[in-house]
Amino acid sequence: MLKDIKEIIKENEGEKLEMLSNHRQRFENRLQKQQPKKGKNYLFLKIAASILILISAGYFLIGNNDLQPDVIDEKIDLAAISPELKQIENNYETAINYELLGIEVTDNNKEILDSYLEKVSVLSDDYKVLSKKLITDDINENIVNALINNLQLRLQLLLELKDKLKEIKSNKTIQNEDNTI
Repeated sequence: MLKDIKEIIKENEGEKLEMLSNHRQRFENRLQKQQPKKGKNYLFLKIAASILILISAGYFLIGNNDLQPDVIDEKIDLAAISPELKQIENNYETAINYELLGIEVTDNNKEILDSYLEKVSVLSDDYKVLSKKLITDDINENIVNALINNLQLRLQLLLELKDKLKEIKSNKTIQNEDNTI
């Protein structure tokens, strides 16, 4: 059924083929039917929507700051009050960190260690709350004393923990010696 176009042209070389008079019109009509009609051009609406989104985003990112009260995001600690208190705070924090580094975790002491570290964590959270009070309230002697006492309690807990761990270790050593004898 389908013949090669070259064959058809060779067969009809001598003949002059004429097209029907309305051939061109029919061809254009068929092309019109095959091409789907384009919908309305919504370019204007797309641009308007994009601008609206940008304005909304700008309002929420920049304009929302006016609705929220200004919050001071700085941390006031003992160092901000006086150099002597800064020295005290640094000494305690250094001692606390040193004691934390010196703790050896084993399966035997894990439960005791967890309970003491939980207490230290609660005290650290209390210290943060007291530090925030320095921001919101006026600086007074009670808050400063509470901060120093908090640091002392944390250090005292860690020293107690260290003593308990030494005691457990020495008890294990004594038990091992008794078992070997």
